[in-house]
Amino acid sequence: MKICVFTLGCKVNASESESLARALREAGHTVTEKLENADLFIVNTCAVTAEAEKKSRQTAARIRALNPAAEIVYTGCACQKDPAAFLKKSNARLVTGVFDKGKIAAMLEDSGVKIAPERKDFEEMPAPETRRARQYIKVQDGCDNFCSYCIIPYLRGRSRSRAKESVKKEIDGAACAEVVLNGINLSAYRDKNTDLAGLMRYLADTEKRVRLGSLEVRAITDDLLSALKNMRNFAPHFHLSLQSGSDKVLAAMNRRYTAEEYLEKVSLIRKYFPFAGITTDIIVGFPAETEADFAETLALAAAAEFSDIHCFPYSPRSGTRAFALRDLPPAVKKERLERLLAVKENCRAAFARKNFGRAEKAVIEEEDGEYFVGYTGNYLRVYVKKALPCGEIGVIIKETFRDGVRAEIEGE
Repeated sequence: MKICVFTLGCKVNASESESLARALREAGHTVTEKLENADLFIVNTCAVTAEAEKKSRQTAARIRALNPAAEIVYTGCACQKDPAAFLKKSNARLVTGVFDKGKIAAMLEDSGVKIAPERKDFEEMPAPETRRARQYIKVQDGCDNFCSYCIIPYLRGRSRSRAKESVKKEIDGAACAEVVLNGINLSAYRDKNTDLAGLMRYLADTEKRVRLGSLEVRAITDDLLSALKNMRNFAPHFHLSLQSGSDKVLAAMNRRYTAEEYLEKVSLIRKYFPFAGITTDIIVGFPAETEADFAETLALAAAAEFSDIHCFPYSPRSGTRAFALRDLPPAVKKERLERLLAVKENCRAAFARKNFGRAEKAVIEEEDGEYFVGYTGNYLRVYVKKALPCGEIGVIIKETFRDGVRAEIEGE
């Protein structure tokens, strides 16, 4: 049977879908991860925003257009939040949630709603087949932070982590140049007495380039940065979630740090890694945000000299504490988002210029016309005009180009 495993949302979802795809292939099925004609569809849904949840539901119509007779197995966060909304779809067969996704391969003949109870341990799934130069490896699940705007802790459950030996085994077995360690709250990683810094020391001699997923401010310590500095091949890119530059808004979000503390962590990162790429998330138009608060966010973004900013308007989520607050008018959020996007572009351009003439290691991932495209350790998207196999190469950064930089192979 041909099965399409279609994924929406975060890199954790992507990791889980790739694991599920491997289990299905091992069971004898033909599997595609592109939304194309198939006999059965498995949709791994997202609920991080109202728009993500809406897109998850809308996959039903897209699938009917490909194969009106095909049935759908829905899974993931949006299903955990509202399983009935998916079961009522005319082509739905089975609806599961976020727990026990590894069992879906054995549930293809089941029907109805089957939401597994919350797990207290980390669910081990088959190691994904390596299908590209970079592979995402899930090492943590769940979250204990309960930010006032976020529904995910209520869906994914409490923080739980993967055994360090299991993490290393998957890395060693992956046929790729780079691995990205991810989790719902990667900063909370703890395997017995091993925290995230300890995991990095355990993986210090790994030959593959190691990149970290999104981190919280409190995770940035001398201990962690020293462990990363001593790794054989660490990618100096830190996605450090900000959300707002206003202390008042951060308190309303339940973020548990101040703007000053955030900038101190940025400075600490650059003490160890002067050319590190530092990217972030910023929510525009949180209900508590005034024009003065937003001005503080713009000022912090400029002071931090981010290499990139993922910015998006606040999305009310029922079931969160912030849902009871009065939402700002869409026009206000749109106007502020446009101003932040301008800062984002300035930051991206300045970071690219900072790297002109520098030697970097780039992992080439794909071909785009006459160029081969990949990412440096500090997460600059590079275009190299020469035929290359996928893998890690030395390059010299030359100039701004398209959505990144043009580079030349080192030594040529």
